[in-house]
Amino acid sequence: MNALFLAFAHLRWTWARSLVLVLVGALILSVPMVTQLLLRGSEEALTRRAEVTPLVLGARGSQLDLVMSAVYFSEDRPQPVTRAAEDEVWDSGLALPVPLHTAFQTNGARIVGTSLEYFDFRKLTVAEGRQVAVLGEAVLGAQVAERLGLGPGDTVVSAPENLFDLDGVYPLELQITGVLAATGTPDDEAVFTDVKTTWVIAGIGHGHDDIVTADAEGNITANAAITEFQRITPENIDSFHFHGAASDYPLSAVLIVPYDTRSGTILRGRYLDPENPVQMTVPAEIVAGLVDRIFRIATLLDAVTLVIGVAALGAIGLSLFLAWALRGPEMETATRLGAGRFVIVRLAVAEIALLFILAAGLAAALVTTVTLNGDRLVAWILAL
Repeated sequence: MNALFLAFAHLRWTWARSLVLVLVGALILSVPMVTQLLLRGSEEALTRRAEVTPLVLGARGSQLDLVMSAVYFSEDRPQPVTRAAEDEVWDSGLALPVPLHTAFQTNGARIVGTSLEYFDFRKLTVAEGRQVAVLGEAVLGAQVAERLGLGPGDTVVSAPENLFDLDGVYPLELQITGVLAATGTPDDEAVFTDVKTTWVIAGIGHGHDDIVTADAEGNITANAAITEFQRITPENIDSFHFHGAASDYPLSAVLIVPYDTRSGTILRGRYLDPENPVQMTVPAEIVAGLVDRIFRIATLLDAVTLVIGVAALGAIGLSLFLAWALRGPEMETATRLGAGRFVIVRLAVAEIALLFILAAGLAAALVTTVTLNGDRLVAWILAL
């Protein structure tokens, strides 16, 4: 008991050095466990979402970019396809196509233009407010709503992907009608709206002021100015219209939900031609390859972590040795007062034990925090 008291008193007196040692020890103990938790959580989240997404249709190119953009709403920007690709799937009668337009964002969240079938496919439910019904409305993912402090009745304004992507893009104020229930998936970090609303943002659709007006005396005048709306209201919604052929409207990708296994196999066969500008991918296969590469890197990361941990332990040991060397006069005084070598050893062991207990407690707190917030952290990581 006396050894513990003296050890604690010394650690408190040298609180700065003790704090550094505790923090370093906590990191040595917690980093390997936190890394494994996040890796396993990312693997599970990636594979689970990919496995429930049968097929993705998009422009030919990087299959990984296509899957990450369409399934996880990442920053990857594959080449768009036209709505004609979606119409082909509809006409085949083999699967349900779900359009996705993910070229825009707001307040750091991806704006996902889609159809109501997406919510049924992902089993998303509205926890507060109501579902989108007309042009210009949006529902927020749970994490977006919490981060921004927004809910039904509030608004958000769209933004292009970057400052150099302004051609034809009109910032649009979206009316928030609801907040989705949390799912622990990338859907929590997205803002959902009708795909036609994203076409309005892209400049394909717009509304106009009345070009003919009448004054109080009944005189009719023509207004030469045509105003592009930045807000869709009940008063101007009927004036919104789209230009060009509907089959040429852009989509980032199309989620494909085959009606049965045979239908999915037939559809995949129709897009095997490398000359076809459109490709169909199987997210589960693409993500499986990605996870394999991640865990190969993780093996190297474990080895690096081990080396750094050994070096850090050596540094801690050297720090304690030097500290005890500087306490030589103090130990000599204790010996003259009758303390034997065993007492001094007990004092050293007690100090090391206290440092270890404090470091282990802090490490346990860090690991527990990561465990409790694992889904949120994984969703955030996947959204980067």
